[in-house]
Amino acid sequence: MTASASGPQTPTLPVTFRPTRTRVVLLSVGLAMFVVITVVALALEKLSPAERTSFVFVALLFFGVLALLSRPKVVADETGVTVVNLTRTRRLAWAEILRVNLRAGDPWVFLDLSDGTSLPALGIQPGIAKEQAIRDARTLRALAESRGTGADAGTENG
Repeated sequence: MTASASGPQTPTLPVTFRPTRTRVVLLSVGLAMFVVITVVALALEKLSPAERTSFVFVALLFFGVLALLSRPKVVADETGVTVVNLTRTRRLAWAEILRVNLRAGDPWVFLDLSDGTSLPALGIQPGIAKEQAIRDARTLRALAESRGTGADAGTENG
C-alpha cells in the first residue's frame, strides 16, 4: 500500500497514537481474569482468609502486568514527541527525529534519532490493527518531516 500523491494529511496537534484494539483486549482480559480469580477465591470454602487474599493479590498482579502492557503510546504536539513505552517515557524535540520506520515484520515503529540511536515506539504496532499502524506511522513520519529535520523514511508493509 502506498501513500497518496499528496501524502498523509497532518492532524491537528496534539495527537495521540496508541494500539487501541490491543489495549482494549489486554484490559478486558485483565479485568476478566481478576473477576474470575476473585470469585473462585471467595467461592472456595476451604480457603483461609490468607489464601483468599493471596488469590486476590495474584489476580491484581496479573491485571497490573496486562495494564503495564497496555501503557504504550506516542503523543505528538507542537514542540515534539513523547514516547511512552512499558516502563520508560522519553521526550523528543522534532529535530531529534531523523526517520520514522515501520518495515515489514517490525513489531512496532522505530525512531532513528540524531544522536545515532534508534528508539522503539511501542505506541504504534501492527499487531492486530496493521492498517491503522501503517496509517499512524505515515502520519508520524509526515509530522516529523514537516516539523523537524526528518528524512524520507521507510514505511513498508507486507
